[in-house]
Amino acid sequence: MKIIGIDLFKADIPYWSPFRIALGTSDGTRNVFVRIRTDSGLYGWGEGSPTRRITGENQGTIVAVSGDLAQLLIGQDPLEIERHTLAMRDLYVHNTTARCAFDMALYDLAGKATDRPLFEVLGGTRRAFFTDNTIGIDDPDTMAEKAVAFQQEGFQAIKVKLGTGLEEDVRRIETIRSAIGPKIPLRIDANQGWDRETAKTVLDSIKNQGIEYCEQPVKYWDYEGLREVRDSTSIPIMADESVFDHNDAEILARDRCCDLLNIKLAKSAGIFNGMKIADVAEASGLACMVGSMSETRLGLSASAHLVSAREIIRFADLDTHYDHKIDPVLEGVEITPEGITIPDAPGHGADLDPEFLASCESVTIE
Repeated sequence: MKIIGIDLFKADIPYWSPFRIALGTSDGTRNVFVRIRTDSGLYGWGEGSPTRRITGENQGTIVAVSGDLAQLLIGQDPLEIERHTLAMRDLYVHNTTARCAFDMALYDLAGKATDRPLFEVLGGTRRAFFTDNTIGIDDPDTMAEKAVAFQQEGFQAIKVKLGTGLEEDVRRIETIRSAIGPKIPLRIDANQGWDRETAKTVLDSIKNQGIEYCEQPVKYWDYEGLREVRDSTSIPIMADESVFDHNDAEILARDRCCDLLNIKLAKSAGIFNGMKIADVAEASGLACMVGSMSETRLGLSASAHLVSAREIIRFADLDTHYDHKIDPVLEGVEITPEGITIPDAPGHGADLDPEFLASCESVTIE
C-alpha cells in the first residue's frame, strides 16, 4: 500500500458565542482537515486545530507547510508511522499542529488497514470515561449560571477558565461553588494568566472549594515558578502549555514541577509523541489528561482513542465541539455528559460530510 495523494480542507467553524480565556477571546475556529489517500482505496483523516498564542500557528501556516510534509509521504507506505513522524519533525521542528494532522491521518489509516479500532492499534482496550465541560471567562454570576446549566445537563465535572487577577478569580470560584453545591468537582485553568504570587494566593484562597486540579498557573517557560506554586498548595498542579513533547515531560517530572501532564495532540504533533508523553508520565509517577484545542469530533475521536488506550491517562477534556455552531463530522465518538462512547469502526471511526467539504477551500497534492 502506497500513499498517492493528500487533500487539505480549510474549515472555518463559528462558535455559538465568543469564548474567552486568559490568552484572548475567539469567535470561532479555523481548522485544517487532512485526507491521506492510498492506492488501495483506503484513506485516513486528520485534523489540525491551531492556537496561535500557544503553538504559533494558524490555518495559513498549516496549509503552507503541508505541501512539504505531503511530499515526504507521497509514494511511501503509510504504515511506517515512526519513520514518517521523525522525518516530519526533522523537516519542521515546530509546526506541531500541522504535523498532528498528518500523524492523525496515518494512524487512522493504520486502523483501517488492519481492520482494528485505533485504541487496539495503540495497544489498549475500550475503557469507560467522561469529559468535563468548560466555562469561559466572564463575570461571576454569568459563569455560575453556566455551571448550574452544565450540572443540570449531567456533566460529572466542570472546568473553569481563570487567569485575570486575584480578586475576580477567587470571586468566580466562590460564586460558582455556591451555585452548584459541594458535590461536583471543579477543574480550573489559568492559561498562564497568573504570576507566582498571585497563583499561590488564589489557590490558597480556594483550597476548600473542591478543586480537582489547576492547569498552567504561570507562564509556560517558568518551570521554577511552576514548581514553587506546586510546593505551596494542596491542589494538584497540571502542566499544559509547558509540555509539548516527551522531552518537556522528562524535565517537568525530574524537577518535580507538577503532578499531572496535559497531552494535546496539536501540541505534541500527534499520537506518536502523545504516547511518548504518557510513557514518561507512567515512569515518573505522574498521571495525564488528554485535552483539546478547538477540534471537531474528528480530532476528538482520535484523542478519545488515546485516552482509552492508556490507563495512565486519568482525565479527559474533550468538550470543544460543544462551542461549535456546526458539526461536519459523520460517525466518530459520541460525547454526552454521561460519558464518551468509542465506535467499533476501524481507525478513529470519524469521517466528514461531503457537502461540508464541498464548501471548504481545498488543495490537492499528488
